[in-house]
Amino acid sequence: MAADTVPTTEVERDARALHGASQDGGSHRIDPAEIAIGVIIGRTSEFFDFFVYAIASVLVFPKLVFPHLDPLTGTLWSFAIFALAFVARPVGTIIFTAIDRAYGRGAKLTIALFLLGGSTAAIAFVPSYESAGIGAALLLALFRMGQGVALGGSWDGLASLLALNAPENRRGWYAMIPQLGAPLGLIVASLLFMFLISALPAADFLAWGWRYPFFVAFAINVVALFARLRIVVTPEYAELFENRALQPAPLLETVRSEWKTIVIGTFAPLASFAMFHMVTVYPLSWVFLFTDESPVRFLMIEAIAAVVGIGTIIASGALADRFGRRTLLAATAAAIAAFSGFAPQLLDAGEIGEATFMILGFALLGLSFGQSSGALSSNFQPRHRYTGSAFTSDLAWLFGAGFAPMVALWLSSQFGLIAAGAYLLSGAIGTLVALWLNRELASTIG
Repeated sequence: MAADTVPTTEVERDARALHGASQDGGSHRIDPAEIAIGVIIGRTSEFFDFFVYAIASVLVFPKLVFPHLDPLTGTLWSFAIFALAFVARPVGTIIFTAIDRAYGRGAKLTIALFLLGGSTAAIAFVPSYESAGIGAALLLALFRMGQGVALGGSWDGLASLLALNAPENRRGWYAMIPQLGAPLGLIVASLLFMFLISALPAADFLAWGWRYPFFVAFAINVVALFARLRIVVTPEYAELFENRALQPAPLLETVRSEWKTIVIGTFAPLASFAMFHMVTVYPLSWVFLFTDESPVRFLMIEAIAAVVGIGTIIASGALADRFGRRTLLAATAAAIAAFSGFAPQLLDAGEIGEATFMILGFALLGLSFGQSSGALSSNFQPRHRYTGSAFTSDLAWLFGAGFAPMVALWLSSQFGLIAAGAYLLSGAIGTLVALWLNRELASTIG
C-alpha cells in the first residue's frame, strides 16, 4: 500500500524494526494471549482514572468546589461535571482519527495518553471555591473535558485485534478480556481512597490527601502507554491495519455507510452501561448523603463486590461461547430488569442490604458487561470497523452511562429509591429493543 495512503512515522518504523525480529531472526508473531495482556493493562489504566475521578466526585468535589451549596445539590453539580467527559469523548474520536490518519497510530496513542494523564494530574491542582470562586468549577470542568477528549483518542483497536485473532469457538471468551479492566481499576481506586481516608484526618484528606490518586493515575498511564505501544507498532498489527481490517476511515463516511449498526450498537449495551454506574458511582453517593455509613466501609464493599464482578465477567466468556452472545445479552438484560424492581431499596436496608445490593449488582454487571463492548463490531464492513467501533463505544457510554449517576441520584432524592430502579429498567428495555431490532445479530455473534 502506498505510503501516502497509510501514514507511518519514523518512530513507528523504528519500533517495528526493534520488535519485528525474534532472536532466531524470524518475524515476531503476536498471539492472542500477548494481545490480551496489553488490552488488560490499557483498560485498567483508563478505568483507574475513571474511578479515581468518580470517587472524588462524591467524597471531595462537592465540599471543595461547591461548599456554598447543600450537599445534595453540590453532588448533583459534581455529577454534571462528571458527565462532561462522556460528552467530549466523541469529539476526541473525531480529532484523534484525523491524527491517526495523518501521523500514525503510535503518535495518536502517545498524544492521547499524555493528554489523559496530564488532564488527570491537573485535577490534583484544582483550587478550592474559597480561593478561586467559580473558577474552581470551571477549571474542573475544563480538565474533565480534557479527560474525555483523550479517552476518545485512546482507542487503539487492540480489542478488535484480539477478536480477529480469537479462535472461532472462543470469541465470547476473548470478548470478555478487555472488560476485566473495569473491576480491576475500581479495586485499585477504592483501596487507595480507603487507605487515604483511614490514614489521614478528615481536614488533611480534603486539603491535600485526595490529590495523590490523581498523580498515581498519571504514572499508571505512562506504564500503560508503553505496554500498548509494544503491540501497536508490531508487524502483525501493522499488517492488519494496512489490509484495511483496522484502518481508520473518515468518520463522516463511516456514519453515512454504517449508521444503522452505529445506532443499534449504541443501545445494545444500554442495560449493562446503566447498571455499571448504578453499582459503582451512584450507591456511593446515596450512602454518603443519606446514611450514616462510613465511606471507608462502603469502599471496601465495592472492592469485594468488584472481585465478584471479575468472576462473572470470566464466566460470561464461557457462557457466551456455549449459548451465544446474543442470548446472554438478552438474558442478562431481562435479569437487570428484574433486579431494578427490588434491589435499589436494599440501599436503605442497612449494612447487610447494602452488601447484598452490591454483590448481586456486580454479579449481574459482570455477566452483561463482559459481553457488551463491541457487541456489533463484526457487523461493520472491514473498512469501517476500526472507526465505527470507536465511535459506537463513545455513544454507548454517553447515552448509557454518562448521565446515569446524576439522573439516578436526582430521581431517588425526589421520588425514592424505586425511581432509580425505574431508570435502570429503562436501560434494560433499551437493550432488549436493540437486540430485537438487530436481525443479523444472531447469525453474526450468536
